[in-house]
This record gives sequence, structure tokens and C-alpha cells, in this order.
Amino acid sequence: MDRYVIERTLPGAGSLTDEQITAVATRSNEVLAELGDQISWIESYVSDDKLFCVYEANDPALIREHANRGGFPCDSIEPVRRTISPADGS
Repeated sequence: MDRYVIERTLPGAGSLTDEQITAVATRSNEVLAELGDQISWIESYVSDDKLFCVYEANDPALIREHANRGGFPCDSIEPVRRTISPADGS
């Protein structure tokens, strides 16, 4: 599977309550279960008005299908070509 970063505009995302986050995650997991083992959610980063989600999928169309079924915004899907970290420096 390839790895992707998904950008989702969600005004007020940084102010979501724990209960709201739980509801979003639960819905996402339900849709992922429906879609099968060709897509998985790795993690998401929440900023004030956006979510940046990391997924693995066999096809980016599955990510769009997940968004459509779950009612989630999906502004962009970008393939991850490689990762870097401080350990890569001298």
C-alpha cells in the first residue's frame, strides 16, 4: 500500500471536544471497516481549522470514497514519496 497525506478543511477543528473527536473517529472506523483491508488510517494532526490525515491505501480513490461515505471533507490527497527526520542530518 502507498502512504498519503489528506488535507481536510474543518473550521473549528482545534476546538472539537473529546466527544466530538470520538464521534468522528468512530464514524471513520466504521467506513474503513466497510471498505476492507485495502485502506487504513494511520493518524491525524489537528490544527485550528484543518485536519491533516495520514492513510495507507492501494488506490487514492478509496480515500475519496471513505470521505464521501463518512461525510468528511477531502481538499487534497498527496502521495508521500519519502520521510525525513532530524536523524537524517549530520
